[in-house]
Amino acid sequence: MRKCQTGINCNGYGNAPCRSKDKHIETILPVHRKCEALFARERRILRKKWRFHQVENLAVAQDARLRYKAGMTVYGQSGCVRAHGGRCGAPSARSGFSLVELIIVLALMIILTVMMWGFTSESHQHAAQRACRQNLEKIYVALQIYANDFNGKLPDSTNATRSEEPLSRLVPRYTADTSIFICPGSKDSPLPSGVSFANRKISYAYYLGQRLGDARQPLMSDWQVNPLPKKAGDLVFSATGKPPGNNHYKYGGNFLFCDGHTELTPPQLAFSLVTTNGVVLLNPKP
Repeated sequence: MRKCQTGINCNGYGNAPCRSKDKHIETILPVHRKCEALFARERRILRKKWRFHQVENLAVAQDARLRYKAGMTVYGQSGCVRAHGGRCGAPSARSGFSLVELIIVLALMIILTVMMWGFTSESHQHAAQRACRQNLEKIYVALQIYANDFNGKLPDSTNATRSEEPLSRLVPRYTADTSIFICPGSKDSPLPSGVSFANRKISYAYYLGQRLGDARQPLMSDWQVNPLPKKAGDLVFSATGKPPGNNHYKYGGNFLFCDGHTELTPPQLAFSLVTTNGVVLLNPKP
């Protein structure tokens, strides 16, 4: 916006040179007033447009808020408005789990957990079989010490019918740890430490009359199905998980041999057992 010599803003309309101050004022004032009128009109138009846009934006925001509330409305209530603007028809099911569904899911999870990692599961019993072999190896150490004191003879008991009678001679002199006589895969009750278990129940069978040294001769084993002699292929441990012979449910059991090594077998015996005359198999109490 330029100024003439009079100092009045002519906004570019007073381009003609000013020959006299009064004449210039007479020429510029009408134009100047016209410019101010035009500027005022433009300001009013812009103000109206601004107000229109404000109202339009407010309407859009209100519409979006209504749609959001409608979308968050719980379906199934009468008179609810869906997010797309339509009215709800028949009541629809609520989202999420019902109490019955939650109970069913929890029950299935518990069943699967028991099947995979429960006491009778295969994975649990395989771990128990490893711990069982360690128990038999510790018992073998106690039997070695006993044999050294008795010129190679192992624990014996006249007219014994159960394995608890001769093996109880190892406690407490040759071992005070009675937990090794309970198989980790069985449900047999723990034994008091350092106390003879002749009148209690253990988990292992014992071949009475053996001597240490022969790798083919069995010395101890998990609870067997019966005390009869057995050959390869015979049923030696429970195949159904029911007693007798179910220390490891239906997943076989361990044998300890007279040289101290152990072997695992399925319910059907996987190897031949060699026993000498006079050797008697004593099972634990049922």
